[in-house]
Amino acid sequence: MTDLLPAQQPPPPPQSTQDTTTTGESNDVGVTVSCYPPLGQATQIPRHRSSVRFAVLLETPTSSVNDHLEVSLWHNHHGQHDWSELPLTRVKEFKDVLLLGRPEDSKSTSTWFTGELSGSPKHGQAVSFTVKFKTSSSEGWQWVKDQHAVPDGELQYQTMDWAKHPTHELEQFFESTSSDIVVTSERPDTDDTVLYSLTCPVQASQGDDSGYQHHRLGKAKHCSRWFALVRLWSPWLAPRHGKKTFVLDKDGVLLSFLRSDGMHVVVLGISGIDDVLTTFIHDEEGNVIIKSRNDRPETGTGRVVVAVADSFEVANAAVMYHARKVVGPYAPSTATDGREAQTQQDEKVKPEWMEEWYDGLTYCTWNGLGQALTADKIYDALESLSKNNIDISTLTIDDNWQSLSQGETQFQRAWTSFEATPDGFPMGLKAFTSEVRKRHPNIKHVAVWHALLGYWGGVAPESDLAKKYRTAVVDKEPGVAGGTFTVVTADDAHRLYDDFYAFLTNAGIDAVKTDAQFFLDLLLHAPDRRALTPAYHAAWTTAHLRHLSARATACMSQTPPLLSTHLPTTSGPRIPLRNSDDFFPAIPASHPWHLFCNAHNALFTQHLNVLPDWDMFQTAHQWAHYHAAARCLSGGPISITDAPGEHDLALIGQMTARTVRGRTVVLRPSNVGKAADAYTSYDDSAAALLRISTYVGMARTGMGILGCFNVSGREISEIVPLAAFPGTESGGEYVVASFRTNKFSPVLSAADHPTMDTDTNTNNSPSLLSLRLPPGGKGWDILTAHPVHTFPRPDSRTPDLRVAILGLRDKMTGAAALNTYSVRLEDSANHRVRVNVSLKALGTLGLWLSGLKSGVGVEGLMVMIMGRAVPGGCVGLKQVGGGGDAGAEDDKGVLEIDVERAWEEMGLDAGWGNEIGVEVFLP
Repeated sequence: MTDLLPAQQPPPPPQSTQDTTTTGESNDVGVTVSCYPPLGQATQIPRHRSSVRFAVLLETPTSSVNDHLEVSLWHNHHGQHDWSELPLTRVKEFKDVLLLGRPEDSKSTSTWFTGELSGSPKHGQAVSFTVKFKTSSSEGWQWVKDQHAVPDGELQYQTMDWAKHPTHELEQFFESTSSDIVVTSERPDTDDTVLYSLTCPVQASQGDDSGYQHHRLGKAKHCSRWFALVRLWSPWLAPRHGKKTFVLDKDGVLLSFLRSDGMHVVVLGISGIDDVLTTFIHDEEGNVIIKSRNDRPETGTGRVVVAVADSFEVANAAVMYHARKVVGPYAPSTATDGREAQTQQDEKVKPEWMEEWYDGLTYCTWNGLGQALTADKIYDALESLSKNNIDISTLTIDDNWQSLSQGETQFQRAWTSFEATPDGFPMGLKAFTSEVRKRHPNIKHVAVWHALLGYWGGVAPESDLAKKYRTAVVDKEPGVAGGTFTVVTADDAHRLYDDFYAFLTNAGIDAVKTDAQFFLDLLLHAPDRRALTPAYHAAWTTAHLRHLSARATACMSQTPPLLSTHLPTTSGPRIPLRNSDDFFPAIPASHPWHLFCNAHNALFTQHLNVLPDWDMFQTAHQWAHYHAAARCLSGGPISITDAPGEHDLALIGQMTARTVRGRTVVLRPSNVGKAADAYTSYDDSAAALLRISTYVGMARTGMGILGCFNVSGREISEIVPLAAFPGTESGGEYVVASFRTNKFSPVLSAADHPTMDTDTNTNNSPSLLSLRLPPGGKGWDILTAHPVHTFPRPDSRTPDLRVAILGLRDKMTGAAALNTYSVRLEDSANHRVRVNVSLKALGTLGLWLSGLKSGVGVEGLMVMIMGRAVPGGCVGLKQVGGGGDAGAEDDKGVLEIDVERAWEEMGLDAGWGNEIGVEVFLP
């Protein structure tokens, strides 16, 4: 949590006022138009492609007179001011494309149109395009731009024209760079990347005042769109977007410029070295200005890294990898305290322990029980969870358990004692945790919240703590949390934390959530900043490694110097780090923004040695499923904060699964979930879905997952290409499954680029699907691309056997339940195929099948768990249509194996293991 009142929170960006979307809401005649490549967005065309295939879906009312459907593309491919028309061709073969989100009783007709735009424009020109359509011979042409208020789309043909120069200079990407910036070419750790490190002097601090200095990086050349992560305020980052002119409302930390030639220029400020903080602002001419603050009494150095590549992810990775090298020599491991912390980690912290903690379901008291916290309220909440068979493994006791001084606001209250407040916990913390574990043995971990400097008001000056540890009065910058307060001094921070965490451990606490870390950045005076910031971070790190085996969550800590401490310069364990501002259940506008912000912040935090924590949420909330889907995709921990008796058991079941040892776990993907497109802004949300991408498993056999969320106030219909799913490889075949609708696409073939070869599938369907989502909490879906394994039959007249492993059915990220799997030809004589699956949790395992021998049912299949045959009642074969239409292709089906039921009925025991082995033999 962030213990700040909602009224004190910066408001999210306003909802877009656009009338509708690229595909969005119907116009006067009830027509919906979807286009790929999309309108209103930018699409990069790889340099080896010279043609772009367009696909347009026209959905018209069945009752209307559709005697003369026409669609045309208008573009300036031949010159910026020379627009031309490209009539698109009606294509009946696309009828089998999977359409998602349409009501079952939909009374509309879907018609596909396609056309090819050939040749490459000169000099890396960005090509603009739009669409017009006609639904009847008696009606005139209608422009999508006019009917739906959607901007033109943009094609950016990637070129290497800039690389033709004998040397790669920064001036090829920025103009009018200040001469006092020293630019050095570096060797990148990523392929096809140009990398620069920049340094510039920063004035020394004078007495209490920090030194500041600005340097002009310059104007980004050929900028089409830009993306930035800014300091929303001291504790949090948030995304900002724009086109052409660079303008920020807050200080930036990470910048990325998409050029008209399709290249990406990513700029990262490095902070935390020698007490210098570096961010970015702009001037009136749109120049990027490097802004540095120096807390040392000698001249400092501002540090910036710039990378250029043909994808954002590559350029972003390049600057982050180089930042690790820059920060490495200054990391805490070079100091005595850091070496001690590293030793503690090596001796005590095991990776499997951290996995066990990450994967459990957490209950947090904050929203569910509020600030007036007592032991009895927590007992009641835990009893409610128990009665509803909600199995949590971690309890987090949030704000207001501590002993505090009196004050009118939280910022006037201060910490007085290690022990819990007797008002809420009269028996003391140790007796409370003992009672919790006695009543609820399933709870393995009990965590407490506390602020990094004690409490929001620091340490009470007349308290026992102030008498035991040396204290000082420090000033914070003016504002809501500003003013003067008392803290333990830097030279006593280690002793304070060692004693505090030793007390917590003795009291039965084995995890912490350390909040308000940004207070170190609010310190007004340079001597306080340079003394307290490194001391408290080192003290906290050493203490949680020594006493808590690294079970610690960093919260309100997205300040640049603290973020740099999480760069993985050593082999230390990953800890959860809050990834954005809070979940505010009572503020409707905050929910889509919360997801948008987290997804974009993850573009940065994915490269830190942390697990992004997207904050707790309530399962019985109007937006609960929306939040739950995002948490499942995030790759981080999942925490709920339900009020007693207010639970959605079905939703919790979709997020979690039970292991063979009876423990409930969340199913985290292998990779961190993040925004799939860095440049689509929140203002563009009425024209585009927020896509959150992640991946499960190994290369080639793993599964790309795409969470699609409507963050606008309008219905959106969007065409999703197979290439949008991470990990899809050229030449591979995939079947895409929708979690919300339980429908499957036809087998899709991955091409080199989604705008080419859209109709190369064997069934003449393009490698596309169309998704329509309503606004609000129901506007989401999770799509998973499962690799298809094909086994030819000896009889060419018999369809090939095709198999895709789905993971656990009815789980939002059921693919993440797979440890490993293999599909191979077991017997060449009778062409029997053997599937081996290792699961980390129980549930219903699904296998998508196509081309089973005629007449083969469940009785013709052999299924075994742990080497024993599964009872017939635990296996079922459900028919599915190739394009989501039941009965469309009767050779396709999903084999469902109820592993959980079979495990219980068969009385199986995993022994020393914790995995479930399933074998399936297919004729």
